[in-house]
Amino acid sequence: MNRFTSAALAVAVGALVGVAPVAVSPAPASADAMPSPSWSGLDTRRWDAPVPAPGVPAAMVPLDPALSLPQAGRAVRQAYGTIDQHGRNAIATSAVFLPHGTPPEGGWPVVAWAHGTTGLGDDCAPSTQPRSERDAEYLGHWLDRGYAVVAADYVGLGTPGLLSYLNGQVAARGIVDSLIAARADGLPLSATWGLVGQSQGAGAALVTATRATELGARAGLDYRGVVATGAPANIEHLFQWGGPGFPPVQLPTGLNVYAMYILAGFRDQHPEVDLNQFLTPQGREMVDAAETLCYGAMREKVGDFQVSQTLTRPLKDIPDVFGLLQRYMGTPAIGYDRPVFLGQGLLDTDVPAPSALSLAAEMTLNQQPLELHVYPDRDHSGTVYAATPDATAFLERVMR
Repeated sequence: MNRFTSAALAVAVGALVGVAPVAVSPAPASADAMPSPSWSGLDTRRWDAPVPAPGVPAAMVPLDPALSLPQAGRAVRQAYGTIDQHGRNAIATSAVFLPHGTPPEGGWPVVAWAHGTTGLGDDCAPSTQPRSERDAEYLGHWLDRGYAVVAADYVGLGTPGLLSYLNGQVAARGIVDSLIAARADGLPLSATWGLVGQSQGAGAALVTATRATELGARAGLDYRGVVATGAPANIEHLFQWGGPGFPPVQLPTGLNVYAMYILAGFRDQHPEVDLNQFLTPQGREMVDAAETLCYGAMREKVGDFQVSQTLTRPLKDIPDVFGLLQRYMGTPAIGYDRPVFLGQGLLDTDVPAPSALSLAAEMTLNQQPLELHVYPDRDHSGTVYAATPDATAFLERVMR
């Protein structure tokens, strides 16, 4: 571990200790309960038809009007081919929103939206649920600015297989394939596009940004830049130390929920590790539940349970555990060939600030094209609102 990484790890641990007194109680079930999904006539939980090649459309239907946005002149739900975390051709889904009016010559410029944590179960797929108030307002903002929005669900959400939580490499392929498929299906979309992501989606968007030019070249796409807020970066530096009693502080409920989702995704990605041998009985129950419960229900399930109670042995007992974790959910500090907007609130307890700020420091040291925007008085969701004017100016500049 180099000197910079050691310092970043120390700061991150300090941040987690610092947020420990913040009590984040589970919200009432009525506030967080997910309604029954609407499949818009395209139920993709099972897929018996041939799986198309990556980026090839499989089906497209009008999106249930109850799931659309007021700012959208047209909205569709699409199924398309991509590649999953096991290297297999797989089906994935997305929602595509087009602005009102006549598209410009060459089609609407595109914002590829990478969503935050909704859960791992099929009912958690964003294209089957109403958008949260914040996301609806945010996506509507981009539509009002004349951008089409292509919103991938990530492979495994609402489709066969398990969502590989925080696996940015898999999300990157799915995001680019969603855009290629939408254009291939005749939607009036420009080849010019940018990325916008929040939380889990910020991590996915950043990894995608390092591969967007390469992955889009076969379809003639013109990638321009990325906006990422609340990015969960460098978490593997902490996660590798997981074990009985670590971390030695009470974490907010949200962080424990995210940890269960990470363990579920990591278990699926690496069956050879036999992670179940490392789990306490209650830890096994929580990780199993993480595979199906959406975020609100998972918060209620987790309650005061801590990730430090999940493991019977240190994860360090797994050979090359840091390498496995880094390849699974690491966020690159190099490889960005287009501008990066990184926004972070200092009151964020869902993704504490040292996560993104340590990435920003690494990117700066590596002379990446970074713009860092810090919002001292904003939390996780509040950063989305605070960053919107800055992100709008950034995207309009890079998309010209």
